[in-house]
Amino acid sequence: MSQHRRRVSAKQDKRNRTVVVSAVAAGAVALGVGVGVWASAGDGEGRSANAAAAAPDPCETSQSPGRSSPMSQAPRTIPAVRSHTPARGPGWRPSQGERVVVSDDSLADEGRLIAGELGLSYAGKEDARAGDVRLELGGAKNANPESYTMDVHGGCVKISGPADAGVFYGTRTLKQEVHGGGSAPEGVVRDEPAKARRGFMLDIARKPFSADWIEDRVRELGDLKFNELGLHFSDDQGWRIQSTTHPEIVSQDHLTKAQVRKIIDLAASRHINVVPEIDSPGHLGKVLESYPDLQLRNAQGEPARGAIDISKPAAASLVDSLLNEYADLFRRPFWHLGGDEYVALMSSDPEASYPQLADAARKKYGPDGTVADLTTGWLNDRAATVRTHDRTMRAWNDGFFRDTSVKPAKDLEVAYWTGKEIGARPPVDYLAAGRKVINYNDEYLYYVLGEPQTFVYPTGERIYEQWTPLVVRGTSPVPAQYDGQILGGSFAVWCDLANSQTQDQVAAGIRMPLRATVQKLWDPGKPELTWPQFRALADRLG
Repeated sequence: MSQHRRRVSAKQDKRNRTVVVSAVAAGAVALGVGVGVWASAGDGEGRSANAAAAAPDPCETSQSPGRSSPMSQAPRTIPAVRSHTPARGPGWRPSQGERVVVSDDSLADEGRLIAGELGLSYAGKEDARAGDVRLELGGAKNANPESYTMDVHGGCVKISGPADAGVFYGTRTLKQEVHGGGSAPEGVVRDEPAKARRGFMLDIARKPFSADWIEDRVRELGDLKFNELGLHFSDDQGWRIQSTTHPEIVSQDHLTKAQVRKIIDLAASRHINVVPEIDSPGHLGKVLESYPDLQLRNAQGEPARGAIDISKPAAASLVDSLLNEYADLFRRPFWHLGGDEYVALMSSDPEASYPQLADAARKKYGPDGTVADLTTGWLNDRAATVRTHDRTMRAWNDGFFRDTSVKPAKDLEVAYWTGKEIGARPPVDYLAAGRKVINYNDEYLYYVLGEPQTFVYPTGERIYEQWTPLVVRGTSPVPAQYDGQILGGSFAVWCDLANSQTQDQVAAGIRMPLRATVQKLWDPGKPELTWPQFRALADRLG
């Protein structure tokens, strides 16, 4: 932070499983490429490895380019493709009367989308003919499910992948290649992401964003191959999604559940998981306006802004009821529990400052129990509630406390954002303990409205030239041996001074940082393009 079930379709379940498998595959991918998908791709002449088995293939029987035809150049896309094998030929561009066909009905969504975007007709499950774009499922069983191969040959395009997510990303590459009248270059693209979590987090609690604006960002994220949209919708300043169990806590300016479902459906069509965050035990100020008896107070009776009194059983009941309600709205597989900036633990002497918490800790954990133990227990209990909904959970790094007798649940991922908190622990502490980490580095990836404290608006250039997923805190990378435990990263917009920028200004301000972030999550190596070249490419692609 910055101080800063519904029943799902079989296809959506498949997509969720795809992302989870992708997270496992990310460690094997690391900074290199997946052997399985590369081995399944075409030969050096740009033909699919399965082409010989398909007969007859109109793309193979069409007139071959002569030796005088120029050798193709690698496509220019954001993020850049990992590998392109050139070939001689004119490439492919969309023309009237051409079609999109699929090998499997499960690719209908991807097929219809790219057909509409390129002005082609969608023909469904049909044999390919000259000029078609064909979407196929296939590839090595151990391949990264987000990988794909795109074979442009003989006036046709074939995009294949082991799962529909990879095929979708292939269509995003094709869309960028032909943007503005361009053509997809002859040859074979073999591509996959280095990191399985590629996220954008939006604080809609402190600044309400319209449903239309969020939907526009979903479309933008999908075209850039992001796969997570985080929604921080509860904080001291607002609760921004309709509640049926506790309507009294909802801000006047909020999203209805119908609007949220529409956003979730749109995101799913772009293979983006929406990750909700209900932050606790801090950042609950809007809730506590309706439940002042649950607000934490210090030894002098002064209220602690945004903090709930975790010594009271009613506090747990209230938060759990909200977690259960929204778990029925948001789909699997991910959930953010928050856990940051609990005021009691920002005190130099929590036990003396909040004696009721100290008493509760000793009662629950014995004479040596501490407020940090009690707070860790709170996080574990909330995790237990969400776990019943079959979610993979994360919490902010400052919700994991040093030297506690109560340890955070082993299945909690660390959302690492800062090293500025009291008793700050470096990322290696979590990695050495075997934790999986998602990189939210506030030095590079935090866009905080109004630039309070020491925050400055991040630039795409700085991210592009200096940041990699290994740079979790500050500007120094963690040892490369931990790369497999860093699942990915997320760019974040926080609205501390909500009126500092309009929605349109935020969209413009994050445009290049988003592109730089996904480039480094897709391929953390040194980019081929210079920053001016990358920026010019972004301007050309729109």
